[in-house]
Amino acid sequence: MADPVVLYEADEKVSVITLNRAEKLNAISAELQQKLLAAFSRADADTTTSVVLLRAEGRSFCAGYDISARAPGTDDWRSDPTKAHEHLAPQLEFEMTPWVMKKPVIASVQGHVLGGGCELVMLCDLTIAADNATFGEPEVRFSSVGPALVMPMIIGYKKARELLYFGDTIDAQTALQLGMVNRVVPLAELREASLRYAKRLSLISPEALYAAKRAVNRGADAAGFRTAIYAGLDILGPLYATKTEFGAKFREIVGNEGVPAAVRWRAAQFRE
Repeated sequence: MADPVVLYEADEKVSVITLNRAEKLNAISAELQQKLLAAFSRADADTTTSVVLLRAEGRSFCAGYDISARAPGTDDWRSDPTKAHEHLAPQLEFEMTPWVMKKPVIASVQGHVLGGGCELVMLCDLTIAADNATFGEPEVRFSSVGPALVMPMIIGYKKARELLYFGDTIDAQTALQLGMVNRVVPLAELREASLRYAKRLSLISPEALYAAKRAVNRGADAAGFRTAIYAGLDILGPLYATKTEFGAKFREIVGNEGVPAAVRWRAAQFRE
């Protein structure tokens, strides 16, 4: 029997959720998405805990959505804008889950934090990064842009435009300077430091944490946070049904040689 792709345990007052698909860099498959949603729901309902820690096994936190796991012929959703929107809407709801949970969610990340994985982390309340973490949303290079257009609200418009337009990545220290993460620690200390951080937060009463998170979220929503996120989905959805030169070439290479080859092909064109 294969190991579960998502693990759950309670450590004192902390619900620890672990992505356990290390051999695929914890790329988000349909199964992982389903199991992670179930783990989030379990954590939020667990009366013995007040803080959620989201971490990952292996050398990377998450390399984004696993497009290699899609069965042949399942790209029919790209055939028109309405189908594209309907396909992407559940992804956005999935990525928004940490934002809408009652309990604060702390992300503990290392290695690749890309695409949908990066969006998911930005929608967590707090983030601790290992010093080897790399953040970015490179999808624009393949004529796609993630439906959770959250980056401008996290790091500001100027830098978000640069990262989203070019598809470049940034290291952990740059992410810290931009306010994308709260702390950077050595990779060897990530697990211990993250759990210690989460347990320190759990010293606050659950009622106070819930109220504080709700107040922050309500203020953000009043300023248009969620309206902007869903507007991004409405505008970006049709892009996935648009045939572009680079998007078509990327999918051709994926079909013939696999995702890594396609990523290397495009990345080589952006070397300075």
